[in-house]
Amino acid sequence: MPNGADIIARRLAAQGCRIAFGMPGGEVLAIVEALEKAGIRFQLVKHENAGGFMAEGYWHGQSEAGPGAPIAPAILVATLGPGAANAANVVANAHQDRVPMIVLTGRVDASEAESYTHQVFDHQAFFRPITKATLSVSRGAVARVIDRAVLVATEGQPGPVHVDVPIGVAEGPEPDFEFSQAVPAPAVAEGMGLHRAREAFLKSERPLIISGVDAVNQHAGAALRAFAERFSAPVLATYKAKGLIPENHALSLGGAGLSPKADKLLLPFLAEADCIILTGYDPIEMRINWRDPFPAGVPVIELSAVQPLHQMHRADHILLGDIGSNLDNLAGNASAKPGIGADKVQALKSALAAAFAPEPEWGPGVVFETLRRLAPRGTVATADSGAHRILMSQMWCCDEPRSLLQSSGLCTMACSLPLAMGYQIARPERQVIAVMGDAGLEMGIGELATLRDLGLPILIVVLQDERLALIDLKQRASGRPQSGVSFGATDFAAVAQAYGGVGVSVATRAEFEQVASAAFARRDRFTLIAAKIAPDAYEGRL
Repeated sequence: MPNGADIIARRLAAQGCRIAFGMPGGEVLAIVEALEKAGIRFQLVKHENAGGFMAEGYWHGQSEAGPGAPIAPAILVATLGPGAANAANVVANAHQDRVPMIVLTGRVDASEAESYTHQVFDHQAFFRPITKATLSVSRGAVARVIDRAVLVATEGQPGPVHVDVPIGVAEGPEPDFEFSQAVPAPAVAEGMGLHRAREAFLKSERPLIISGVDAVNQHAGAALRAFAERFSAPVLATYKAKGLIPENHALSLGGAGLSPKADKLLLPFLAEADCIILTGYDPIEMRINWRDPFPAGVPVIELSAVQPLHQMHRADHILLGDIGSNLDNLAGNASAKPGIGADKVQALKSALAAAFAPEPEWGPGVVFETLRRLAPRGTVATADSGAHRILMSQMWCCDEPRSLLQSSGLCTMACSLPLAMGYQIARPERQVIAVMGDAGLEMGIGELATLRDLGLPILIVVLQDERLALIDLKQRASGRPQSGVSFGATDFAAVAQAYGGVGVSVATRAEFEQVASAAFARRDRFTLIAAKIAPDAYEGRL
């Protein structure tokens, strides 16, 4: 008879899971063994936080398969106590960034926990505020609990589900049985709610669309583009939704959310619309000045995966369920619309391009412009949190969704490198770039060893200014003295070479272009380019 760990692994494999990431401990050894037996590779990492981001990166790569692909949530494995605690940041990130993730933790049996306290705390109480659900498996119900975990993680607005696995259940006998549940068809709006929303849309002449992460997760890009082109509706995207329609498209206004400089151009433009359509828009990505941003008297139609509970903005009409289908239903047989005007849309696009143009000689904008120009078609980039991410997210032109990956809801540091590694494992044919600040790399620098062992040809670009640039900007803007934001220089080129990669430091446009070109041609190991920039390089740029 199989044990409980075997059943966990088999049920996850049946859902399409093929890799799990984590750090083993004695309490999860049975789970690690069972995953491997079931055809789910276990990938060792140096820290559980990085393991979770690698799992997310892999999930993004798998999600390119599109609608109808097997449901395959990300998997993170952590042992009890410190292992579980180390995972808190990335689990909270998955919750806020809408990533389906199964978090498997080992724990001592309940009877043992009554008197044994070493490394023991209540995992479920710990994870409850940052997950969609926290479950505990018990004998005779392992398969049902795992199946429920996958359903909860992937339904509606996806997110993490924690599953606590007692050692006795993982290693003890567990009956196996066939059990399957049909996946329900996506909900589509109908009745008076749809009728009233359509009425409001039909009266409009100048619709504008704001799209977000739910539209990405539901693969609504094709429907969104068709709707936008049919009704001449410009499309603004959150950072997570960049590329849902190609950003070089005449109707694309690019990304928004964290740049005050961009907001000064974008927020007033909302007044040009006489109807605003939110397609999977999740304001968890946005700065506080996106609270109640819609002009009075302009109807707002929201197409959402789940009932919005955030209270960040009003919605006059809400259509729940499948965003692409509801867009089609909203359009009905409506005629084409004149739109806001191609001249106004182009003027805004030009103003945004000018606001975020690269520096004349050298700086982070030159780095991003050069990378974007030299990168092969189909390149996927990841960005860590910090000043560089805001500038890059405004400058980096995405041809397709999930081509600029980042932590946008939680905005947590040290995500870029593991996101890139996970994605590269899933899509080895792609060129992958990881962009980060020096503080972000130092926070998770141990994962260079994981990168070395995997032999992935990722290009790492580190913007080296020897400070927490975004916090430094905020500190100075508020009139406070500089404190706790600067640090010494690390020889990242030498560090990269010590970890088995190619490391180079540059400080000019010509140097960067030369070494980046060479890096794109290198496929046998990783390359790290330390781009040295001025401490005030982001001043006035965001």
